[in-house]
Amino acid sequence: MRMILAVAAVLYSASVFAQTEKPPMVGDKPLVQVKPKGAKEAAAAPKGKPQSIAVRLQACLEIDDGTKDRLNCYDAVIPPAPKPKPAKAKGYADCRFFKEEDERLACFNGFAESIPKLPRN
Repeated sequence: MRMILAVAAVLYSASVFAQTEKPPMVGDKPLVQVKPKGAKEAAAAPKGKPQSIAVRLQACLEIDDGTKDRLNCYDAVIPPAPKPKPAKAKGYADCRFFKEEDERLACFNGFAESIPKLPRN
Protein backbone atom coordinates (compact mmCIF):
# COMPACT_ATOMS: atom_id res chain seq x y z
CA MET A 1 0.00 0.00 0.00
CA ARG A 2 2.90 2.37 0.79
CA MET A 3 4.37 1.70 -2.63
CA ILE A 4 1.13 2.67 -4.36
CA LEU A 5 0.91 5.88 -2.31
CA ALA A 6 4.53 6.76 -3.16
CA VAL A 7 3.95 6.23 -6.90
CA ALA A 8 0.72 8.24 -6.73
CA ALA A 9 2.52 11.12 -4.96
CA VAL A 10 5.28 11.18 -7.58
CA LEU A 11 2.80 11.11 -10.46
CA TYR A 12 0.62 13.78 -8.85
CA SER A 13 3.60 16.12 -8.28
CA ALA A 14 4.79 15.56 -11.85
CA SER A 15 1.35 16.43 -13.19
CA VAL A 16 1.28 19.59 -11.04
CA PHE A 17 4.61 20.73 -12.50
CA ALA A 18 3.32 19.99 -16.00
CA GLN A 19 0.22 22.13 -15.42
CA THR A 20 2.06 25.28 -14.31
CA GLU A 21 2.81 28.03 -16.84
CA LYS A 22 6.39 28.57 -15.70
CA PRO A 23 8.78 25.64 -15.62
CA PRO A 24 10.33 24.72 -12.28
CA MET A 25 13.30 26.99 -11.69
CA VAL A 26 16.73 26.47 -10.16
CA GLY A 27 17.94 29.93 -9.34
CA ASP A 28 17.09 31.94 -12.43
CA LYS A 29 17.33 29.06 -14.93
CA PRO A 30 14.67 26.46 -15.77
CA LEU A 31 15.19 23.05 -14.20
CA VAL A 32 14.85 21.36 -17.58
CA GLN A 33 15.63 23.08 -20.88
CA VAL A 34 13.82 21.56 -23.82
CA LYS A 35 14.57 22.60 -27.38
CA PRO A 36 11.69 22.63 -29.87
CA LYS A 37 11.42 19.50 -31.95
CA GLY A 38 13.63 19.72 -35.04
CA ALA A 39 15.51 22.82 -33.81
CA LYS A 40 18.90 21.16 -34.20
CA GLU A 41 18.19 19.93 -37.72
CA ALA A 42 16.78 23.29 -38.81
CA ALA A 43 19.89 25.13 -37.67
CA ALA A 44 22.24 22.67 -39.38
CA ALA A 45 20.47 22.45 -42.75
CA PRO A 46 20.10 25.57 -44.90
CA LYS A 47 16.70 26.30 -46.38
CA GLY A 48 16.35 25.17 -49.97
CA LYS A 49 19.08 23.85 -52.20
CA PRO A 50 22.50 25.49 -51.98
CA GLN A 51 23.17 27.64 -55.03
CA SER A 52 26.22 27.21 -57.21
CA ILE A 53 28.90 29.88 -57.37
CA ALA A 54 27.88 30.67 -60.96
CA VAL A 55 24.28 31.37 -59.95
CA ARG A 56 25.39 33.56 -57.05
CA LEU A 57 27.77 35.51 -59.31
CA GLN A 58 24.98 36.05 -61.83
CA ALA A 59 22.73 37.31 -59.03
CA CYS A 60 25.33 40.01 -58.34
CA LEU A 61 24.87 41.25 -61.92
CA GLU A 62 21.39 42.49 -60.94
CA ILE A 63 23.00 45.18 -58.75
CA ASP A 64 23.88 48.46 -60.51
CA ASP A 65 27.22 48.18 -62.34
CA GLY A 66 30.23 50.02 -60.96
CA THR A 67 28.89 50.19 -57.42
CA LYS A 68 30.49 49.11 -54.17
CA ASP A 69 27.41 46.98 -53.52
CA ARG A 70 28.10 44.80 -56.55
CA LEU A 71 31.72 44.34 -55.52
CA ASN A 72 30.58 43.47 -51.98
CA CYS A 73 28.24 40.89 -53.50
CA TYR A 74 31.09 39.31 -55.47
CA ASP A 75 33.36 39.43 -52.41
CA ALA A 76 30.69 37.62 -50.38
CA VAL A 77 30.69 34.80 -52.95
CA ILE A 78 34.48 34.65 -53.33
CA PRO A 79 36.33 36.45 -50.51
CA PRO A 80 39.22 38.62 -51.71
CA ALA A 81 42.81 37.50 -51.14
CA PRO A 82 44.86 40.33 -52.69
CA LYS A 83 48.37 39.67 -53.98
CA PRO A 84 50.97 42.36 -54.77
CA LYS A 85 51.35 41.37 -58.44
CA PRO A 86 48.61 38.95 -59.48
CA ALA A 87 48.79 37.11 -62.78
CA LYS A 88 46.14 37.56 -65.45
CA ALA A 89 42.90 35.96 -64.34
CA LYS A 90 42.15 32.66 -66.08
CA GLY A 91 38.87 32.11 -64.21
CA TYR A 92 36.50 33.88 -61.88
CA ALA A 93 38.31 32.50 -58.81
CA ASP A 94 41.47 34.37 -59.86
CA CYS A 95 39.65 37.71 -59.60
CA ARG A 96 39.99 37.62 -55.81
CA PHE A 97 43.74 38.19 -56.11
CA PHE A 98 43.40 41.72 -57.53
CA LYS A 99 44.15 44.37 -54.92
CA GLU A 100 42.44 47.30 -56.66
CA GLU A 101 38.67 47.25 -56.27
CA ASP A 102 38.05 48.54 -59.81
CA GLU A 103 40.17 45.77 -61.32
CA ARG A 104 38.49 43.13 -59.16
CA LEU A 105 35.03 44.41 -60.10
CA ALA A 106 35.87 44.48 -63.82
CA CYS A 107 37.30 40.96 -63.60
CA PHE A 108 34.22 39.57 -61.85
CA ASN A 109 31.90 41.40 -64.26
CA GLY A 110 33.67 39.90 -67.26
CA PHE A 111 33.42 36.35 -66.01
CA ALA A 112 29.91 36.66 -64.54
CA GLU A 113 28.55 38.06 -67.82
CA SER A 114 30.17 35.27 -69.83
CA ILE A 115 28.51 32.51 -67.77
CA PRO A 116 25.47 31.08 -69.59
CA LYS A 117 22.24 31.97 -67.77
CA LEU A 118 21.53 29.28 -65.20
CA PRO A 119 18.20 28.64 -63.48
CA ARG A 120 17.98 29.71 -59.83
CA ASN A 121 16.61 26.98 -57.62
